Amino acid sequence: MDKEFRRQEGNVDGIGFLPGLAIDTVIFGFHDGQLKVLLLEYKNTALYALPGGFVHDDEDVNQAARRVLQSRTSLTNIYLEQFYVFGDLSRFDPSPLKAIMEARGYIPPAGHWLLKRFVSIGYYALVDFTKAIPAPDEISDTCNWYSLNELPVLMQDHRQIISKALQTLQRDLDQKLIGFNLMTEEFTMGDLQSLYETILNKKLIRAAFQRKMLSLGILERVAKKWTGGAHKAPYLYKFISDKTFVDNI
Repeated sequence: MDKEFRRQEGNVDGIGFLPGLAIDTVIFGFHDGQLKVLLLEYKNTALYALPGGFVHDDEDVNQAARRVLQSRTSLTNIYLEQFYVFGDLSRFDPSPLKAIMEARGYIPPAGHWLLKRFVSIGYYALVDFTKAIPAPDEISDTCNWYSLNELPVLMQDHRQIISKALQTLQRDLDQKLIGFNLMTEEFTMGDLQSLYETILNKKLIRAAFQRKMLSLGILERVAKKWTGGAHKAPYLYKFISDKTFVDNI
């Protein structure tokens, strides 16, 4: 990925990239009862940001988004949704990218393409936390998961992008049944309910939730989960393989 940034950084006129267009991705994972997002911290800047990038002039926009996602998570077959275009004039601020380049010892000229205004296409992705391998690039110190209630200060309008992505996820949760993409291969009904409650930020009635999920015809009961205690162990479930909702675009 460092080669990718060098291609951008040393290319004053942005040749080979679509001008004025960027991609920002909100990568959601679910772990220990918390909804988390993947963030980068850029070296020597104290700047935090969503994983993002630019579109090559010889690739589709969705292809560019998948390239960004794969480089940050090492995953390919994941749920990805284009959810909003961020183009307000107020979001234009060249100082973060200038600081990132200067931290690498490169002083960009005033007309550098990376310092011009960009419209950003927002995507959100749903990944199995246990399978994702967060990977920083050479210009980042870290690429880590952060819970939504413990986000650091983010550059530009990235906090607003996360908020919009979460609103869209909440709306799509029942309409598209996409929350399943955040679960591990096998899970209990309690695990699934915890996911829904976390995303929706409200408590759900256990019996009603279980009836609803089982009525969808997309769950297969696997076995009971061994707890080691005297109480009845919960059943494990998995999604029927031909009815899961992956690779949306």
